[in-house]
Amino acid sequence: MKHTDLALSRRTVLGAAAAAGLGATLPVWAQGKDPIQFATLLDFTRVYTFLTDEYSQGQQDYIKLVNLEGGVDGHPIKLIIKDHASYPERGIAQYNEAKAAGAVFFDFLSSPVANALMPRVDEDHLPMIAFAHGRADAADGQAFPYVFPSAAIYRSQAALLLKYIDEHEGGLKGKKIAFVHIDSAFGKEPIELLERVAKTKGFELKLYPYPVPGTEQAATWSEVRKNRPDKIIIWGAGPGQAVSIRGAVTNGISPKDIHSVLWLSESDMSAFKGNEVVGVKRVTLVNTGSDNPILKRIIEKVITPGNGSGDKKRVGWSGYNIGVASMAIAVEAATLALKNGGGPLTGEKLKAGFEMIKGYTADGLMPPLTITAQDHQGGGQGLISEWDGKRWAPKSEWGSAYQDVVWDLIKEDQAKAKEKK
Repeated sequence: MKHTDLALSRRTVLGAAAAAGLGATLPVWAQGKDPIQFATLLDFTRVYTFLTDEYSQGQQDYIKLVNLEGGVDGHPIKLIIKDHASYPERGIAQYNEAKAAGAVFFDFLSSPVANALMPRVDEDHLPMIAFAHGRADAADGQAFPYVFPSAAIYRSQAALLLKYIDEHEGGLKGKKIAFVHIDSAFGKEPIELLERVAKTKGFELKLYPYPVPGTEQAATWSEVRKNRPDKIIIWGAGPGQAVSIRGAVTNGISPKDIHSVLWLSESDMSAFKGNEVVGVKRVTLVNTGSDNPILKRIIEKVITPGNGSGDKKRVGWSGYNIGVASMAIAVEAATLALKNGGGPLTGEKLKAGFEMIKGYTADGLMPPLTITAQDHQGGGQGLISEWDGKRWAPKSEWGSAYQDVVWDLIKEDQAKAKEKK
């Protein structure tokens, strides 16, 4: 993976099209329509590392597919890709550069960077996707008109885990639940939701933060062991996730009692042998595997001709498919924006396109997504899946949990923010 500019240029796409034998079928956007620029400014080198590689690989391969199939209303999409290493200052500088270059859409895949830029994108009228991450109150489109989580925010993900434990693992009442999390904005995001549900459902909640980037957790897990929790919820991303599972198992906790945020991938599980950690569960917001019409077209038109953006064994893995889904949502928004508002595509038109998305599943890749001017989360749906030694097997149907609590907290956050002004 390149960590500097990595733009999907018109020449690159034409080359890929020719390699795929599709050159003669591409005059739709070869006749002078300007590229639409999307900026994916991500953390390739510090906290999320290999997760970002998979995610970006999925994004790039999906955009290559879109361009090979004629672009968006004849416009090719150009990706601007840079590494901000999850440092807000660097992310802000890269945002300014991409905005000056004409980017109309942004993805940061980092809660610290996304949170720092939320006021800026609203001020500049440039949509930002914060797929399944970032600040909870970004779900309220009235408060942050240009920020689109477009999937279950972290509080909604924590709610899904609690509901699953309550309904499928003996209930919550009287249980001891340990929340082991990276000590960052991302790691702290679901704590208020957990505390609120703990009061109503009658379980004991203990918090165990560990330092960024998450590769050293020994002292944390020693403390967890002393409390003898019934269930564990781990909250991290990148290398820290495998460290958390190893810490739990080493301290005598059954894999069946470990539950994770979305960011627990096949790459994380490859650190374990055989059936060592069968039974670990996580939130799933995007289906894994390649048995999906979009993935099949990517394999046929991008991967098989040799134009993939990374290791082809990762095609269909969790991080890869989440990257595909994030770009599919953005492309759907751009398509609706141009269909209803005409060109050229501006930030204002793209925002309107996001808010026209209704029941979109990316051909079954994810639960139905409906975004409104009020709800930029899109309903907060997900399911719980379990590691069976080879793959993430679904253990529930798509659904949402405790959304009344989630939205109460969002409104309370906004009231607090107004008091500070």
